[in-house]
Amino acid sequence: MHACIVAVGSEMLTPFRVDTNSLVITERLNAIGFEVRLKAIVGDEVDELADVLRGALGWADLIVMTGGLGPTQDDITRDAVARVLQLPLDVNEAIVDRIRERFARRGLTMSDINRRQAMVPRGAALVDNANGTAPGLWLEHGSTAIVLLPGPPREMAPMLDALVRDRLAPRSGGAGVFRRVLKITGRTESDVDACAQPIYGGWLEQPVPISTTILAVTGQIELHLTARAASRAEADAVLEPAVRQLQSALGDTVYSVDGRALEAVVGDLLRAKQLTIAVAESCTGGLLASRLTDVPGSSDYVERGAVCYSNRAKVEWLGVPAPLIAEHGAVSEPVARAMADGVRTRAGTPVGIGVTGIAGPGGGTAQKPVGTVAIAVLAGDVERVRTFQFIGGREPVKFQATQAALNMLRLMLK
Repeated sequence: MHACIVAVGSEMLTPFRVDTNSLVITERLNAIGFEVRLKAIVGDEVDELADVLRGALGWADLIVMTGGLGPTQDDITRDAVARVLQLPLDVNEAIVDRIRERFARRGLTMSDINRRQAMVPRGAALVDNANGTAPGLWLEHGSTAIVLLPGPPREMAPMLDALVRDRLAPRSGGAGVFRRVLKITGRTESDVDACAQPIYGGWLEQPVPISTTILAVTGQIELHLTARAASRAEADAVLEPAVRQLQSALGDTVYSVDGRALEAVVGDLLRAKQLTIAVAESCTGGLLASRLTDVPGSSDYVERGAVCYSNRAKVEWLGVPAPLIAEHGAVSEPVARAMADGVRTRAGTPVGIGVTGIAGPGGGTAQKPVGTVAIAVLAGDVERVRTFQFIGGREPVKFQATQAALNMLRLMLK
């Protein structure tokens, strides 16, 4: 079953707004067997929206449109649908009453302009909106179902879930598009593909085929395995051994096969070993502590973090010897180790991490160019200290540094 998603709104064609609804919609539709073949963003031009809709009607089993259901003249989704399907727009007085009551509960008077939100293409079924004024709409045109949903995510998502449960899922009979994701760090994209391609190369010829996509994102590589199957059990029967094959080939560089982020994997290892951690950061500016504490329940193992950006802070807060900085420079393995040891000593934790580097865009030298980061991880009597050379701008360097620090700790704890 093929689906098309259309986000309506000129604001999403500017640098200031991003269409996130299509990601949620795609996830929900994949789970019940719909393959999204097209996503489009269309501005507030009724002719252009009508053209996109006409094109999708030629091939799509389902068209989901979000946005453009408000009360103003630039909310043109209803108009475009009515034009393409050649349906009159009727004002539904029950919707008007509901909107008026919603305003009254807030001590406000409904403006006449809101009557526009009660305009319904004739024959459309209403989709209740518990979180806003504009109802959703469900229409069928030949073999294609057309869904109109409001743009605000807090309104759209619950309405979509209700439609999936009540109207769309029963059509699939349990079939779906099922995925597993392997997350890998410490290897390049080409290296991962060279290792994995001989394994996944023949999976498309299986009775239940598996398609494989390799994605390079900052600090990691992802392998997405996708199976279209009649049931979750049927998909798992082919996906699980496929995941094990890739894990065996790629080894310890695979840190997650169940969707967990690296910080969650590390957190689970710390919790399982009943260890606590403290971190001292310079160039990452608290990002490492932030990632660790993004995980619910991280108070079980995170004790404290210190951002010691200046040399003075490293000396006064962490006890890094000033002569050590003078001899090796603030960005050096000896200083990173002293930072890790200083923070864990003061925090009374068995695990300490120190990160110091040059995130750029300035500050680099021929000997230590931008992207140079020294990381030390101390865990009990075991320690690892390493200097990395990351590429990219300031934000990518900071993220890659925290990724490397977390991965060093993960490998030590394993």
